[in-house]
Amino acid sequence: MENILEIKKLNLFFDKYQALYNVDLTLKKGVMEALVGESGCGKSMTAMSIMRLLPKTAQIKSGEIYFKGENLLLYKEKQMRELRGNRIALIPQDPMTSLNPLYTVGNQLVEAIRAHSHVSERQALRKAREVMDMVCIPDADRKLKFYPHEFSGGMKQRIIIAMALACQAELIIADEPTTALDVTIQKQIMDLLDDIKKEFGTTILLISHDLALVSNYADNISVMYSGHIVEKAPAKDFFRKPLHPYSIALLDSLPTRNPALKLRTIEGSPPSIQEEIFGCKFHPRCCYYKAGVCDVKEPVLTERNVYHFSACFIK
Repeated sequence: MENILEIKKLNLFFDKYQALYNVDLTLKKGVMEALVGESGCGKSMTAMSIMRLLPKTAQIKSGEIYFKGENLLLYKEKQMRELRGNRIALIPQDPMTSLNPLYTVGNQLVEAIRAHSHVSERQALRKAREVMDMVCIPDADRKLKFYPHEFSGGMKQRIIIAMALACQAELIIADEPTTALDVTIQKQIMDLLDDIKKEFGTTILLISHDLALVSNYADNISVMYSGHIVEKAPAKDFFRKPLHPYSIALLDSLPTRNPALKLRTIEGSPPSIQEEIFGCKFHPRCCYYKAGVCDVKEPVLTERNVYHFSACFIK
Protein backbone atom coordinates (compact mmCIF):
# COMPACT_ATOMS: atom_id res chain seq x y z
CA MET A 1 0.00 0.00 0.00
CA GLU A 2 1.05 3.56 -0.76
CA ASN A 3 2.46 5.66 2.08
CA ILE A 4 0.36 8.81 2.48
CA LEU A 5 2.18 10.32 5.46
CA GLU A 6 5.65 9.72 6.88
CA ILE A 7 6.94 11.51 9.97
CA LYS A 8 10.66 10.97 10.51
CA LYS A 9 12.63 11.85 13.66
CA LEU A 10 10.44 14.83 14.53
CA ASN A 11 11.74 16.95 17.43
CA LEU A 12 9.59 19.81 18.66
CA PHE A 13 10.51 22.40 21.28
CA PHE A 14 8.74 25.12 23.24
CA ASP A 15 11.58 27.54 23.90
CA LYS A 16 14.19 25.36 25.64
CA TYR A 17 11.79 22.56 26.59
CA GLN A 18 11.33 19.56 24.32
CA ALA A 19 7.79 18.37 23.59
CA LEU A 20 8.31 15.70 20.90
CA TYR A 21 11.26 13.31 20.74
CA ASN A 22 12.25 11.62 17.46
CA VAL A 23 8.63 10.88 16.55
CA ASP A 24 8.35 8.35 13.69
CA LEU A 25 4.95 7.60 12.20
CA THR A 26 3.89 6.12 8.85
CA LEU A 27 0.31 6.09 7.55
CA LYS A 28 -0.70 4.05 4.53
CA LYS A 29 -3.57 4.76 2.15
CA GLY A 30 -6.99 3.71 3.41
CA VAL A 31 -5.82 2.92 6.95
CA MET A 32 -6.99 4.30 10.29
CA GLU A 33 -4.03 4.86 12.60
CA ALA A 34 -4.82 5.64 16.24
CA LEU A 35 -2.37 7.79 18.17
CA VAL A 36 -3.22 7.24 21.84
CA GLY A 37 -2.01 8.37 25.24
CA GLU A 38 -2.88 10.53 28.23
CA SER A 39 -3.64 14.23 27.88
CA GLY A 40 -0.54 16.34 27.39
CA CYS A 41 1.61 13.55 25.93
CA GLY A 42 2.10 15.28 22.57
CA LYS A 43 -0.66 13.80 20.40
CA SER A 44 -2.21 17.10 19.36
CA MET A 45 1.21 18.72 18.90
CA THR A 46 2.00 15.94 16.43
CA ALA A 47 -1.20 16.76 14.54
CA MET A 48 -0.49 20.50 14.58
CA SER A 49 3.03 19.82 13.30
CA ILE A 50 1.56 18.02 10.28
CA MET A 51 -0.82 20.90 9.61
CA ARG A 52 1.90 23.50 10.33
CA LEU A 53 -0.47 25.21 12.76
CA LEU A 54 1.84 25.32 15.79
CA PRO A 55 1.86 28.13 18.36
CA LYS A 56 4.44 30.86 17.78
CA THR A 57 6.48 29.63 20.74
CA ALA A 58 6.85 26.16 19.20
CA GLN A 59 9.73 25.26 16.92
CA ILE A 60 10.51 22.10 14.99
CA LYS A 61 14.26 21.75 15.50
CA SER A 62 14.73 18.68 13.31
CA GLY A 63 12.83 16.00 11.44
CA GLU A 64 10.79 15.56 8.28
CA ILE A 65 7.08 15.29 7.52
CA TYR A 66 6.36 13.78 4.10
CA PHE A 67 2.90 13.91 2.57
CA LYS A 68 2.80 11.77 -0.58
CA GLY A 69 6.56 12.09 -0.91
CA GLU A 70 6.83 15.87 -0.37
CA ASN A 71 8.35 17.34 2.79
CA LEU A 72 5.75 19.67 4.28
CA LEU A 73 8.38 21.38 6.43
CA LEU A 74 9.82 22.86 3.22
CA TYR A 75 6.44 24.23 2.08
CA LYS A 76 5.81 27.96 2.07
CA GLU A 77 2.73 29.18 3.94
CA LYS A 78 0.81 29.72 0.69
CA GLN A 79 1.41 26.07 -0.26
CA MET A 80 0.22 24.94 3.17
CA ARG A 81 -2.96 27.00 2.90
CA GLU A 82 -3.74 25.25 -0.40
CA LEU A 83 -3.12 21.87 1.26
CA ARG A 84 -5.11 22.44 4.47
CA GLY A 85 -8.77 21.61 4.20
CA ASN A 86 -8.20 20.34 0.69
CA ARG A 87 -5.87 17.32 0.63
CA ILE A 88 -5.42 17.24 4.42
CA ALA A 89 -8.42 18.00 6.64
CA LEU A 90 -8.57 18.50 10.39
CA ILE A 91 -11.54 17.47 12.51
CA PRO A 92 -10.93 19.34 15.78
CA GLN A 93 -11.87 18.42 19.35
CA ASP A 94 -14.47 21.16 19.66
CA PRO A 95 -16.81 21.59 16.68
CA MET A 96 -18.48 24.47 18.55
CA THR A 97 -15.54 26.77 17.82
CA SER A 98 -14.79 25.48 14.32
CA LEU A 99 -17.84 26.93 12.59
CA ASN A 100 -18.41 30.67 12.23
CA PRO A 101 -21.57 31.56 14.19
CA LEU A 102 -22.30 34.54 11.89
CA TYR A 103 -22.73 32.49 8.70
CA THR A 104 -25.07 29.70 7.72
CA VAL A 105 -23.70 26.19 7.39
CA GLY A 106 -24.47 26.36 3.67
CA ASN A 107 -22.40 29.52 3.22
CA GLN A 108 -19.46 27.94 5.03
CA LEU A 109 -19.63 24.69 3.06
CA VAL A 110 -19.88 26.54 -0.27
CA GLU A 111 -16.98 28.81 0.67
CA ALA A 112 -14.81 25.81 1.62
CA ILE A 113 -15.63 24.01 -1.65
CA ARG A 114 -14.96 27.07 -3.83
CA ALA A 115 -11.72 27.85 -1.99
CA HIS A 116 -10.26 24.52 -3.08
CA SER A 117 -11.87 23.88 -6.45
CA HIS A 118 -12.72 25.94 -9.54
CA VAL A 119 -16.50 25.60 -9.51
CA SER A 120 -19.40 28.01 -9.66
CA GLU A 121 -21.52 28.86 -6.63
CA ARG A 122 -24.35 26.72 -8.01
CA GLN A 123 -22.02 23.72 -8.47
CA ALA A 124 -20.61 24.23 -4.96
CA LEU A 125 -24.13 24.32 -3.51
CA ARG A 126 -24.96 21.07 -5.30
CA LYS A 127 -21.81 19.51 -3.84
CA ALA A 128 -22.75 20.81 -0.38
CA ARG A 129 -26.11 19.04 -0.62
CA GLU A 130 -24.38 15.83 -1.67
CA VAL A 131 -21.96 15.78 1.26
CA MET A 132 -24.73 16.63 3.72
CA ASP A 133 -26.49 13.50 2.49
CA MET A 134 -23.24 11.52 2.79
CA VAL A 135 -22.89 12.37 6.48
CA CYS A 136 -26.57 11.53 7.10
CA ILE A 137 -27.89 15.04 7.76
CA PRO A 138 -31.48 14.86 6.50
CA ASP A 139 -33.37 17.60 4.65
CA ALA A 140 -30.17 19.16 3.31
CA ASP A 141 -31.83 22.04 1.43
CA ARG A 142 -33.39 23.33 4.64
CA LYS A 143 -30.47 22.52 6.96
CA LEU A 144 -27.98 24.39 4.74
CA LYS A 145 -29.82 27.58 5.74
CA PHE A 146 -29.31 26.88 9.46
CA TYR A 147 -26.73 28.65 11.59
CA PRO A 148 -24.29 26.55 13.67
CA HIS A 149 -26.12 27.22 16.95
CA GLU A 150 -29.19 25.47 15.50
CA PHE A 151 -27.32 22.13 15.37
CA SER A 152 -26.38 19.72 18.15
CA GLY A 153 -22.72 18.93 18.89
CA GLY A 154 -22.92 15.67 16.95
CA MET A 155 -24.48 17.40 13.93
CA LYS A 156 -21.79 20.10 14.01
CA GLN A 157 -19.14 17.38 13.95
CA ARG A 158 -20.87 15.82 10.93
CA ILE A 159 -20.72 19.18 9.14
CA ILE A 160 -16.97 19.41 9.78
CA ILE A 161 -16.62 15.90 8.32
CA ALA A 162 -18.80 16.97 5.37
CA MET A 163 -16.31 19.76 4.63
CA ALA A 164 -13.49 17.21 4.50
CA LEU A 165 -15.53 15.06 2.12
CA ALA A 166 -16.49 18.03 -0.06
CA CYS A 167 -12.83 18.83 -0.67
CA GLN A 168 -11.97 15.13 -1.17
CA ALA A 169 -9.28 15.12 1.51
CA GLU A 170 -6.84 12.23 1.19
CA LEU A 171 -5.85 12.45 4.86
CA ILE A 172 -8.21 13.29 7.72
CA ILE A 173 -6.72 14.12 11.10
CA ALA A 174 -9.42 13.54 13.71
CA ASP A 175 -8.25 15.10 16.98
CA GLU A 176 -10.42 13.65 19.77
CA PRO A 177 -13.48 13.98 17.47
CA THR A 178 -15.93 12.51 20.01
CA THR A 179 -14.78 14.19 23.23
CA ALA A 180 -17.84 16.35 23.89
CA LEU A 181 -20.41 13.84 22.63
CA ASP A 182 -22.47 11.21 24.42
CA VAL A 183 -21.79 7.51 23.87
CA THR A 184 -24.47 6.95 21.22
CA ILE A 185 -23.32 9.93 19.13
CA GLN A 186 -19.67 8.89 19.59
CA LYS A 187 -20.45 5.58 17.90
CA GLN A 188 -22.30 7.31 15.06
CA ILE A 189 -19.35 9.64 14.37
CA MET A 190 -16.83 6.78 14.51
CA ASP A 191 -19.02 4.62 12.25
CA LEU A 192 -19.14 7.53 9.81
CA LEU A 193 -15.34 7.90 9.79
CA ASP A 194 -15.00 4.15 9.31
CA ASP A 195 -17.41 4.25 6.36
CA ILE A 196 -15.44 7.12 4.77
CA LYS A 197 -12.21 5.14 5.13
CA LYS A 198 -13.72 2.07 3.49
CA GLU A 199 -15.71 3.79 0.74
CA PHE A 200 -13.21 6.44 -0.39
CA GLY A 201 -9.89 4.90 0.69
CA THR A 202 -9.29 7.91 2.94
CA THR A 203 -6.43 7.70 5.41
CA ILE A 204 -7.37 8.70 8.96
CA LEU A 205 -5.13 9.67 11.85
CA LEU A 206 -7.33 9.26 14.92
CA ILE A 207 -6.01 11.02 18.02
CA SER A 208 -7.58 9.76 21.21
CA HIS A 209 -7.05 8.94 24.87
CA ASP A 210 -9.90 6.40 24.73
CA LEU A 211 -8.52 2.93 23.99
CA ALA A 212 -11.93 1.32 24.42
CA LEU A 213 -13.28 3.52 21.63
CA VAL A 214 -10.42 3.03 19.15
CA SER A 215 -10.28 -0.74 19.70
CA ASN A 216 -13.32 -1.16 17.46
CA TYR A 217 -12.06 0.99 14.59
CA ALA A 218 -8.27 1.39 14.35
CA ASP A 219 -6.14 -0.73 12.02
CA ASN A 220 -2.91 0.25 13.78
CA ILE A 221 -2.08 1.71 17.19
CA SER A 222 0.76 4.05 18.16
CA VAL A 223 1.12 4.80 21.88
CA MET A 224 2.65 8.11 22.95
CA TYR A 225 4.06 8.96 26.36
CA SER A 226 5.70 12.25 27.27
CA GLY A 227 6.49 13.12 23.66
CA HIS A 228 7.82 9.64 22.75
CA ILE A 229 6.24 6.89 20.67
CA VAL A 230 6.67 3.94 23.03
CA GLU A 231 4.78 1.24 21.12
CA LYS A 232 3.49 0.66 17.58
CA ALA A 233 1.58 -2.37 16.38
CA PRO A 234 -1.34 -3.66 14.31
CA ALA A 235 -4.43 -3.16 16.47
CA LYS A 236 -5.23 -6.87 16.77
CA ASP A 237 -1.70 -7.61 18.06
CA PHE A 238 -1.68 -4.63 20.38
CA PHE A 239 -4.93 -5.53 22.13
CA ARG A 240 -4.04 -9.21 22.30
CA LYS A 241 -0.53 -8.74 23.70
CA PRO A 242 0.74 -5.23 24.46
CA LEU A 243 4.50 -5.08 25.06
CA HIS A 244 5.29 -1.75 26.69
CA PRO A 245 4.53 -1.41 30.44
CA TYR A 246 2.64 1.83 29.80
CA SER A 247 0.42 0.14 27.20
CA ILE A 248 -0.19 -2.79 29.56
CA ALA A 249 -1.16 -0.38 32.35
CA LEU A 250 -3.52 1.55 30.05
CA LEU A 251 -5.30 -1.61 28.96
CA ASP A 252 -5.51 -2.95 32.50
CA SER A 253 -7.30 0.25 33.51
CA LEU A 254 -10.15 -0.44 31.08
CA PRO A 255 -13.34 -1.84 32.65
CA THR A 256 -13.97 -3.97 29.54
CA ARG A 257 -10.56 -5.65 29.76
CA ASN A 258 -11.60 -8.05 32.50
CA PRO A 259 -14.83 -7.04 34.31
CA ALA A 260 -14.23 -9.68 37.00
CA LEU A 261 -10.99 -8.03 38.15
CA LYS A 262 -10.52 -4.85 40.14
CA LEU A 263 -9.45 -2.00 37.88
CA ARG A 264 -5.77 -1.05 38.05
CA THR A 265 -4.65 2.54 38.16
CA ILE A 266 -1.35 3.95 36.94
CA GLU A 267 0.45 5.43 39.92
CA GLY A 268 1.69 9.01 39.65
CA SER A 269 1.12 11.54 36.89
CA PRO A 270 2.62 12.14 33.45
CA PRO A 271 5.66 14.45 33.69
CA SER A 272 5.38 18.08 32.68
CA ILE A 273 7.39 19.37 29.74
CA GLN A 274 9.73 21.17 32.18
CA GLU A 275 10.44 18.06 34.25
CA GLU A 276 13.82 16.44 33.56
CA ILE A 277 13.77 12.66 33.74
CA PHE A 278 16.84 10.60 32.86
CA GLY A 279 16.46 7.33 31.01
CA CYS A 280 12.97 6.09 30.19
CA LYS A 281 10.37 8.82 30.78
CA PHE A 282 7.92 6.24 32.14
CA HIS A 283 10.25 4.65 34.72
CA PRO A 284 9.01 6.68 37.76
CA ARG A 285 5.55 5.12 37.26
CA CYS A 286 6.60 1.69 35.96
CA CYS A 287 6.11 -1.49 37.98
CA TYR A 288 8.87 -3.21 35.93
CA TYR A 289 11.46 -0.51 36.76
CA LYS A 290 15.07 -1.67 37.07
CA ALA A 291 17.45 0.68 38.88
CA GLY A 292 20.65 1.38 37.02
CA VAL A 293 19.02 0.51 33.70
CA CYS A 294 15.72 2.31 33.18
CA ASP A 295 16.90 5.51 34.87
CA VAL A 296 20.20 5.70 32.98
CA LYS A 297 19.57 5.09 29.28
CA GLU A 298 16.64 5.95 27.05
CA PRO A 299 15.19 2.86 25.33
CA VAL A 300 14.92 2.80 21.53
CA LEU A 301 11.78 1.78 19.64
CA THR A 302 12.67 -1.73 18.47
CA GLU A 303 10.78 -4.37 16.49
CA ARG A 304 10.02 -7.19 18.97
CA ASN A 305 7.58 -9.14 16.81
CA VAL A 306 6.57 -8.73 13.17
CA TYR A 307 5.43 -5.07 12.79
CA HIS A 308 5.22 -4.79 16.58
CA PHE A 309 7.61 -2.21 18.07
CA SER A 310 8.28 -1.31 21.69
CA ALA A 311 10.66 1.10 23.43
CA CYS A 312 11.47 -0.81 26.62
CA PHE A 313 14.39 -2.69 28.16
CA ILE A 314 12.03 -5.43 29.38
CA LYS A 315 12.03 -8.26 26.81
